[in-house]
Amino acid sequence: MTSTTTDPENPTAAATRTITVDTFAVAQQCYRNRDLRQGSYDEGDVVMSDVVINLHGAEHRNRRRLENRLFRRDTFWHYEQDLFPAIFDETLAPHLAAGRTELVRFSHQLMMNLAALTAGVDRREGTPEETFRLYDYLMLFIEGATIAHHTGDKAAKTAEVAGALAAFGEEFLAPGIERRRAILDRIAAGGAPESELPPDVLSVLVRNQDNLDLTPEIICREVAFYMLAGAHTSATAFTRAMHNIFTWLEDHPEAAEQPRTDRLFCQRATHETIRLQPSSPVAVRWAEADFELADGTAVRTGDKVVIDLPTVNRDPAVFGDDADDFNPLRGVPEEAHPWGLSFGMGMHACIGQDLAAGVVLDPGSELGGHLFGVTPVAVQTMFDHGCVPDPDDPPEMDPSTTRPYFGRYPVIFTRST
Repeated sequence: MTSTTTDPENPTAAATRTITVDTFAVAQQCYRNRDLRQGSYDEGDVVMSDVVINLHGAEHRNRRRLENRLFRRDTFWHYEQDLFPAIFDETLAPHLAAGRTELVRFSHQLMMNLAALTAGVDRREGTPEETFRLYDYLMLFIEGATIAHHTGDKAAKTAEVAGALAAFGEEFLAPGIERRRAILDRIAAGGAPESELPPDVLSVLVRNQDNLDLTPEIICREVAFYMLAGAHTSATAFTRAMHNIFTWLEDHPEAAEQPRTDRLFCQRATHETIRLQPSSPVAVRWAEADFELADGTAVRTGDKVVIDLPTVNRDPAVFGDDADDFNPLRGVPEEAHPWGLSFGMGMHACIGQDLAAGVVLDPGSELGGHLFGVTPVAVQTMFDHGCVPDPDDPPEMDPSTTRPYFGRYPVIFTRST
């Protein structure tokens, strides 16, 4: 479990101990340990510097406490039931008219439209051209956050992302900040109700800018992070879930109608996809104190702890002897989530996981009022329209990153509803 490496560019420096965690129980312990500081995005500072996921201690707690107020169950229900259907129909309409789409680009556009609402990115023009510009920003921010896995010139890509971040701040955030400050002034003067302030991340940051000592650059990165995290992780899970269901149905033709008729099946398939193929394959932490792991491994201050999520999520002690297989009907023990540890846990647990993937249905509970999550809803809606892989244009992986992302996934629609 423990390996020691030496920096090849500085062989005389003290060796950095890297401890790799590959069992479910030890990974849980690491996520709960407050002496382990987030380190997953150390190379993505151009977008991720000082955003909430990279903060630690009191600074993280204070900002997370404020932003948590936006991410309540009733808010997610409002998004899933009231906002998302219209966003989905509007985004999908031109693709349905064409009879085909490409899932990677479509899913990022779809989830971006929802994530922009949550983050507080105002769409003043409301035009397709504005959406395309925002989409281009989003894709660059994703590359910036995952720069460690970029296969090209990292310095050039970092500079490109920095330029895009500045342009995004000027085009989208500056007017949004000005609008929210004017609303806050009216609220303070008694001339506007509290409900006039949009319930989004940008409003929280503007209202608490002085209390949290936030620079304009930090606000820009925080909003960009919420947009890219909300859009990219859900879009990636969506495309992978579609692929996994397509593949599973080849071996289970008797279940051909299940994705269309059973939304709970689509949710379970999404959870199983996230377990097997987490958006981030590793979680990195830095030890700020000495302690001992449950298996007896000693961790020293300064050690790098790497949680190998694909291996942890396939621990047969938790998920059974077939843990490597995609099984949307899998039973999961009470001590584990069906998505494994892909959403993390503890103080850095994904703040939007219920919006993306819903909640687990309690035994004996009714489906009415159940929060399925926008990703499973999107999956089922695609099957409503008879979505199948394009037989003449097979999917391709993304060559620009070492992460296992699809680069293209062409599909066609075989049913009108």
